Amino acid sequence: MGVLFRGAHAPRVSNPAPPPDSSSSEFPPLLGFLPISRRTFASASLPAAALALRAAESRPLRAAVIGHTGRGDYGHGLGMIFAGRPGIEVVALADPVESGRLRAARECGTPRSYADWRELLERERPDLVSIAPRHCDQHAEIALGCLKSGAHCYIEKPFVRTCQEADAVLAEAERQRRRVAVAHTMRMSPAVRRLREQVAAGGIGELREMHAFGKQDARAGGEDLMVLGTHLMDLMRLFAGDPLWVCARITTAGRDITPADRRRVKDEVGWVAGDTVRAQIAFGNGVQGSFTSDGALRETTGHWGIEFRGSRGMARLKCDLAPSALLRTTPSWTTAGNSEQWAPLEGVGAMAPEDHNRAPVGDWLEAIAAGREPECSGRNGAWAIEMVSGVYASALGGVRVDFPLKHRSGPLGD
Repeated sequence: MGVLFRGAHAPRVSNPAPPPDSSSSEFPPLLGFLPISRRTFASASLPAAALALRAAESRPLRAAVIGHTGRGDYGHGLGMIFAGRPGIEVVALADPVESGRLRAARECGTPRSYADWRELLERERPDLVSIAPRHCDQHAEIALGCLKSGAHCYIEKPFVRTCQEADAVLAEAERQRRRVAVAHTMRMSPAVRRLREQVAAGGIGELREMHAFGKQDARAGGEDLMVLGTHLMDLMRLFAGDPLWVCARITTAGRDITPADRRRVKDEVGWVAGDTVRAQIAFGNGVQGSFTSDGALRETTGHWGIEFRGSRGMARLKCDLAPSALLRTTPSWTTAGNSEQWAPLEGVGAMAPEDHNRAPVGDWLEAIAAGREPECSGRNGAWAIEMVSGVYASALGGVRVDFPLKHRSGPLGD
């Protein structure tokens, strides 16, 4: 597994701090909050009470950010997810690139910064960590280190590279009784939440099909499947439940891929292959899903997202940092052609793109306080990786593949 830096070549911490007094603050089970009285607990909801009391009666939650400006930015705003949140003190940041580290520390308002994230964990003992790099080849290693140190983790997507890595991170979170969230932020956007309500209430009749289209830009094919397809897999599962099986074809230059076609890409997300992907995914209750990434279809399919087809109507989810949703209002065909029209979904609150992390991070913090799984949980993130792995396994084997996958290592190799 890749690492950020090793040994004597690693730049040293720029302004270290002594570790917190371990006699005054160990890691209490699960919450990391000090005990509260039953009377106080009963006076407010658990998340609000726990977070407020930590700020009022005890030390604030200690938060840290781990990034890597040498390999891009800090994901989609993951360096700033703790800004303006009461009861949380951002104490440190780690980045192996000195210039990027100092700049990021100023932007994030962190008093201390480290070249080595391991040293940060050892000295600072944070309660919360934002794992910000969009390159996911190091996510598992960093997450395991954070969890073992006692921190809850919020992780940029893609979660990890393989089912095997996901299993390891979730098992460690279970052992340490810590909460992992993955930045599949669209599942908590106003458009997705309202559309889910509409579909569940029968707004398009009985849901029968979901057709997902990747961004289909220069990354069309296997890279699109991993980088953006994980969002789409997560959303299809949100609407239809766990997948049952997948049957897929992945091609490169018009021929079916083999393991020899695997390659690395700029955003290090593990092995990818193919310039086109077509997958059929079965869900319960007879719902059928699909995923397509083919650069030749970019103009035809339009904006990346998912089309939902029901027995009495259709909906279209246009994916982005601030997604939008449309409903088809006139489904009929006539001798003159198709007269369908699409209208924006009503009742959707506005959301600025820069606010895409606000609701998921708030839910993660409440989940920590309440002892529940967050909406954008590590388990949901793991399912997205499993669905992508299933697409590759089916395409390479030329067979239908059932979920959950029996083979947990990467289909293209580790």
